[in-house]
Amino acid sequence: MTAGNLSLSLIVGVLFAGGTYLLLQRGLLRIVAGFVLLGHGANLTLLLAGGPAGHVPEADATAPAEAADPLPQAMALTAVVITFAITALLLALSDRSVRLYRDDGVQDDLEDRRLRRRRPEAEQA
Repeated sequence: MTAGNLSLSLIVGVLFAGGTYLLLQRGLLRIVAGFVLLGHGANLTLLLAGGPAGHVPEADATAPAEAADPLPQAMALTAVVITFAITALLLALSDRSVRLYRDDGVQDDLEDRRLRRRRPEAEQA
């Protein structure tokens, strides 16, 4: 593994760790930021999986062994589009939540509160 691949792998790990941490927060904007970090980590993972850069795959001009693989590039482009669409949806949902409730925090469900109150009783038995 080269130093470039190692540093990119560490960056991917940091992006995934930061994205996961932010996804577990209660604020909707933090959840959106965590999702964006996960999307960037996925894109870097796809670029790392593509291997080293090759020559432009021109018909009858480039040998197949020397040509760049277009599949990781196409998958990264698809991941960018999907991440953008879901980010726009999450931002619209968080904006709607702020307009309705004047807060971007995720509220506890009543069933979750009931189960939390019952938990100590089940552990004592």
